[in-house]
Amino acid sequence: MSLSRRSLLAAGGALGAAAVSAPSAAAEPAAGPGRVRTGFERLAADGYALLAGERVGVVTNPTGVTRDARHVVDVMHADERVDLAAVFGPEHGFRGTAQAGGSEGRYDDPATGLPVYDTYLKSGQPLADVFTASGVDTVVFDIQDVGARFYTYIWTLYDCMAAAALAGKRFVVLDRPNPVTGRAALGPVLDRAFATFVGREPIAQAHGMTVAELALLFNGEFLARPVELETVRMTGWRRAEFFDATGLPWVPPSPNMPTPETALVYAGTCLFEGTNLSEGRGTTRPFELLGAEGIDRRWAEAANALGLPGVRFREAYFAPTFSKFQGRTVGGVQLHVHDREAFDPVRTGIGLLVTARRSWPGFAWRADRWIDKLTGSTRVRTLIDAGAGVDEVAGAWEADLAAFRAVRREYLLYR
Repeated sequence: MSLSRRSLLAAGGALGAAAVSAPSAAAEPAAGPGRVRTGFERLAADGYALLAGERVGVVTNPTGVTRDARHVVDVMHADERVDLAAVFGPEHGFRGTAQAGGSEGRYDDPATGLPVYDTYLKSGQPLADVFTASGVDTVVFDIQDVGARFYTYIWTLYDCMAAAALAGKRFVVLDRPNPVTGRAALGPVLDRAFATFVGREPIAQAHGMTVAELALLFNGEFLARPVELETVRMTGWRRAEFFDATGLPWVPPSPNMPTPETALVYAGTCLFEGTNLSEGRGTTRPFELLGAEGIDRRWAEAANALGLPGVRFREAYFAPTFSKFQGRTVGGVQLHVHDREAFDPVRTGIGLLVTARRSWPGFAWRADRWIDKLTGSTRVRTLIDAGAGVDEVAGAWEADLAAFRAVRREYLLYR
């Protein structure tokens, strides 16, 4: 892994003060339920001064909501202090109507009349051309992330920052909590040879950062042409807090991320997208239910025998309504996290892959080697195929992870 930390000021020129320095954490209100104020709340409380005199476009989706569950686009559109000119929708779309791998296309929003532009699978100059065509001066990003490298919204953030730099637009990131805490980075770090839209740059599988922190990292480490960046940080959030401590409403960031509990396991169990097992899509507990035809109680028994911290596995049977094994009954496991402080989603995902392969003779990786894109290299797949256990697989990423953690530390905004 090659990360050479560069100064944001040197790389970005006259970046906004909010992007390059953080107020003292001691000045924040005490943390606790209902005390977290999002970046949007702070922007609005300041009368949108940061956007004064600018034509504004917002990259957002259904998660861009206020504490009372109003959408930020609707709020800004109704406020004469904001010249809101466009909306940019990511994967699943601005209003969230599309399933995985889809978007809503270009249309005019019926509620506001605003033009909605599709950013999904656009990057570089084509995306810069979208920003130019929209006529905006400033692009604002406000989307709830879930803390995993392969969740595409953070790469929408990355691509939009790069495109805004090409188009000469200012970029503002409104921060929201990492719902599974920001305590630590976990798991393998991406090898750039495996870069895709589920991982553009060498960050950890569970990055342990907020979107504003990631924006600072992207601008300071990865973007060839840094963007004029401003971040509006939260107040009241602490790195050790899970989403239920924030007092904020949970809006599913995508159709198969229904609850914060889904987000808790996702950084590990999404790896099953790279196998021939169901990752629970088409059930009410996606990424918590895993299985395939022919699997029985032996998988749950083998997984429990690993003694992974904070989690137990229940023998489970289910019939997905769509995706893999649609309409067919499969056997597998359901994860039950009983101690989320001790739970490590990435080690758990590896443990489940190891035991699935050992206990079910039908186990196979997807033919397109998607698992290598998800884990960021060939190492996890080849080690598991060679019979390695959880500790050996995890040991293979420790050096890269330690290097990423050192760089990550320079961009953290919260204690």
